[in-house]
Amino acid sequence: MSGVPVSELVMMLVALVGAGAVAGVIGGLFGVGGGTVLVPALFYAFSVLGVGGESNLHVAIGTSLLTIVATSLRSLATHRQHGAVDEVVLKTWTPWVAFGGLVGAFIAGGSPMSALAIVYGFCLLFIAAQMGLLPERVTIRKDLPTGWGRRITASIIGTLSAMMGVGGGSFGGMVMTLCGRPIHQAVATSSGFGLAIGAAASFGYVIFGLGKTGVPPLTLGYVNVPAAIIMGLLTAWTAPYGARLAHRLDRKMLRRAFAVYLLVTAALVVIKALV
Repeated sequence: MSGVPVSELVMMLVALVGAGAVAGVIGGLFGVGGGTVLVPALFYAFSVLGVGGESNLHVAIGTSLLTIVATSLRSLATHRQHGAVDEVVLKTWTPWVAFGGLVGAFIAGGSPMSALAIVYGFCLLFIAAQMGLLPERVTIRKDLPTGWGRRITASIIGTLSAMMGVGGGSFGGMVMTLCGRPIHQAVATSSGFGLAIGAAASFGYVIFGLGKTGVPPLTLGYVNVPAAIIMGLLTAWTAPYGARLAHRLDRKMLRRAFAVYLLVTAALVVIKALV
């Protein structure tokens, strides 16, 4: 990072530490991917520092996905101790979720930042609408799809998650609850989806980003290594605090407040990328 003032490096480090800590709490509190916090935080941190360029959103998403590996490993282990994971669903859905993660990384790697920002913003709006408008226990069918329905649904979950930089909770947990699974089982099992998405998609972002220009220093493909390490450690550390808070606070009010945050974030990321 030669040529970059020390003060700006310190400012970026503080931003990464703060975003990583908040993202872990958010993930534990709402059961959604910390990427809803990490991606915009990274995107704006790179912009404030004045590093990178036309690929900064790609790097923010790829870096967020790598941090999900650490948080999902810890989360999955904890949920397994409590017997909350549906191991059959995890075993049968994970290969297709991972496949979708690679597909999403491939599509994102070949897309301009403006197009990726529109996809990110649209999906964030969808998550915000689901959190802010729908009751937590709404269902659309009695159980999860099987056969080709499972393959297609799991692949879509992985693809959209990889293009947004989020784990399995945002889409995987939503699908499971809409298909009649208890919320605790959905959150627990989708943490395993997050592990598959994070590992497959971050690998894809490294491969498909090799040789690309307009990326911040110390970036491998589309993954910024220092940011991934800092945020991975912090999100894994703070996630349990969010889980504890979930049992103490008014979840309905918090879900609506967070939905408003997502709406504002989606608009800011899209505007910043397009302008």
